[in-house]
Amino acid sequence: MKRRLIIPLFWRIFLLIWLAMAVTVVVSNLASRVMLDRERAAIERQLELRDLGFEVSAIRDNRGRREAHRFLRAQGDELGLHLMMISADDDNRLPSAIRSRIKSGWYRQKPAIVDVGDGYRLVAWPKMHGEGWLEPGVFRFMEMGLAFVLITLACWLIARFVSRPMRHMESTAQAIAGGKTQLRVNERIASRRDEVGQLATAFNAMTEQLCTLLERQKHLLRDISHDLRTPLARQRVAIELASEGGVEAELMASILRQNERLETMTGQILTLYRVTEQGGDIAREPVRPVDLLNHVLQDAADYAEHQRVDCKLESMPESTGVSVLGDAGLLQRAFDNILQNALDYTPPGKVVHVALALSAGWVSLTIEDEGPGVADDLLEHLFVPFFRADKSRGGQGWGLGLAIAKDIVLAHDGEITAGNSERGGLQVVARLPIFAVN
Repeated sequence: MKRRLIIPLFWRIFLLIWLAMAVTVVVSNLASRVMLDRERAAIERQLELRDLGFEVSAIRDNRGRREAHRFLRAQGDELGLHLMMISADDDNRLPSAIRSRIKSGWYRQKPAIVDVGDGYRLVAWPKMHGEGWLEPGVFRFMEMGLAFVLITLACWLIARFVSRPMRHMESTAQAIAGGKTQLRVNERIASRRDEVGQLATAFNAMTEQLCTLLERQKHLLRDISHDLRTPLARQRVAIELASEGGVEAELMASILRQNERLETMTGQILTLYRVTEQGGDIAREPVRPVDLLNHVLQDAADYAEHQRVDCKLESMPESTGVSVLGDAGLLQRAFDNILQNALDYTPPGKVVHVALALSAGWVSLTIEDEGPGVADDLLEHLFVPFFRADKSRGGQGWGLGLAIAKDIVLAHDGEITAGNSERGGLQVVARLPIFAVN
């Protein structure tokens, strides 16, 4: 594959700013020249100033200075010009701006000056705001305005050039994080020959790799679970038949317990795969959390008795008629997993506290054990599949229960958190949005 020429972003920005400055200088000079030419042309379009100058000189000689001044003012009003007759060595009567124009070498076009003899000359320039006239400050203002507009435009282009692809990558990353794994950064951005294009290309490659790994993980969970179920079921039948044939009862009971553990783990993996695969597309119907919780407590009664652990339920009276929108089977599995986790890590003679409460449109299930708790730096990992906090809690399991509970609660637009309680044990709180209150 032929390697593309890369133009660093630094040089792109540098050249763009440099070009903006150069264009500003060139355009402002061109504009000044055009305006000055326009001013000169406006003067030259007037009547022959020389003839006018001789006529003024004649009036001055015959009728006096006052009549000559009136005549110049009348002609100036008619022509849109300022007209002054001055002696050749006396220009103090001229306005300072006109004198600066006459003496300055910066202005290529200057006021019209006509020598009319006898040591006098006629000076003409357009009236203020008249056609063609530009005050010296106008040129400076024009150049500053052009510079401001062009540099502002260049900065806007630079900001857009850099920020637009970044915003696109940010929105794409957020969409991918939200589950739209088929999205990628636009090819037009990825094909850019600079650091932004390289970043977009690397981002797409990384996303492709991660999505492939996630897809393989889902398939692996699904395939392992399905492949294990059939031999486990056959093994269970064989164990039951063998136990009827007079095999040692204690040995068969041990084998059967291990078989049940494997079946439970397989069921957990399939549930995790189902929730991950379906996400927010699960079937939903009104469900009463208090009824689900009662079923979970009834099912766990024998196990709690075997563990010599008590379960205490505290429920607000108004929570009885509350319903949420979701899948009853999945929610019951989530509640059962949280309770099972608490029972596994509660020492004999201790209590698991279960509470159901309402607050601001949410129904909260709190399950708190009296076990050893979890180190603060491990709390955030409790909901990661196959993670086990064995350093602080000595129970047995595969680290799937709380991970499945989290996925189920999130799929129902809820929240789940874990922390150490005042009693020292682990406290898990699952919150679900209320659908209706009867």
